Amino acid sequence: MSKLYIVPTPIGNLEDMTFRAIRVLKEVDLILAEDTRTSGKLLKHFEIGTHMHSHHMHNEHKTTENLIARLKAGETIALISDAGTPAISDPGFLLTRACVENKIEVECLPGATAFVPALVNSGLPNDKFVFEGFLPDKKGRQTRFLALAEETRTMILYVSPHKLVKTLAEFVQYFGEDRQVCVSRELSKMHEENVRGTAKEVLAHFEKTAPRGEIVVVVAGKTIEKEAKKSKYSKDEDE
Repeated sequence: MSKLYIVPTPIGNLEDMTFRAIRVLKEVDLILAEDTRTSGKLLKHFEIGTHMHSHHMHNEHKTTENLIARLKAGETIALISDAGTPAISDPGFLLTRACVENKIEVECLPGATAFVPALVNSGLPNDKFVFEGFLPDKKGRQTRFLALAEETRTMILYVSPHKLVKTLAEFVQYFGEDRQVCVSRELSKMHEENVRGTAKEVLAHFEKTAPRGEIVVVVAGKTIEKEAKKSKYSKDEDE
């Protein structure tokens, strides 16, 4: 019976691969991989011989129609990304949406994703949070920061190493130097690091120590109570 499986893969530590993920990848007719060279190493490690096709942000608009046809013909297909859960700041949404529109069953396996451990590691409130993924590089970046400056929920962002210092400086500019921040680097890997502190403190750290590896940044939301108290005190002083 045709089905699309969304299969998370380890974000660094191969021990995070699940038994179920290995079984599904062995049983499906085809594996769609973001980068077949990267995924090839993973499949070889777990002795998975299923045929792979490349499926990434540059070709997913062109390949989706053909993949839907194959699924309608009765094939089972698994989608994986280079690391983590597909469609979370990775290819996957377009194909998943097309399957839903064509009444093709979609099953997403639970598994590794970078932002959940980063959020928990941060020590910041996690009862309510917003996942922002990658911020715009240029157009719309300032507008996005101005909107996020008013966000009261904890915010999670993916940031490339060469943009981290710039992004932290923007935190200071738009959120204030005392806003709490946690930068999680190389999660699940040997050199995992979580740097916590105010935006100013974390910025100073990475200005001295060049950031490397995969990075997730967690930022505290705006504290309404604190702002309300400031407003009240200012009003009292004026009176």
